[in-house]
Amino acid sequence: MDLESVKRYLEKGGSENESSFIDSMPPKFFETLITQGLHVDLIQPGRVICTMKVPPRLLNADNVFHGGATAMLVDLVGTTAIYSLGGSVTGVSVEINISYMDAAYADEEIEIEAKALHVGKVVAVISVELRKKKTGKIIAQGRHSKYLYVPSKM
Repeated sequence: MDLESVKRYLEKGGSENESSFIDSMPPKFFETLITQGLHVDLIQPGRVICTMKVPPRLLNADNVFHGGATAMLVDLVGTTAIYSLGGSVTGVSVEINISYMDAAYADEEIEIEAKALHVGKVVAVISVELRKKKTGKIIAQGRHSKYLYVPSKM
């Protein structure tokens, strides 16, 4: 692909009308877009298991579950594993690493399991696995490290 085509690909949807529409989206729009239809099946201290059917809105151009949606689920469901331990602050992402192993398709039921591996005073590390509900086959495995805000004593 030539450089100008790459530029157009990244800048598509840049008209003023579309831009003002996008800017008017509510805060936390992405969280709602990704988690709509997500069901919590199990919640224990340090562990959360959810299921969802892959909605068509989360497919990529090849009609498979988008890697960006997977990353967002690693972030969002992983963060709830910290909350499940009684934490009120979940901090900011320091690193997210995801290994993609299989594809998921529209209307396929998937399971997302998050486990808190370590929650210290300053850092938390979470493991998240996405599996096909029917077969248990792993779709993706993620590891998410977060810096936890230390409240000021001043």
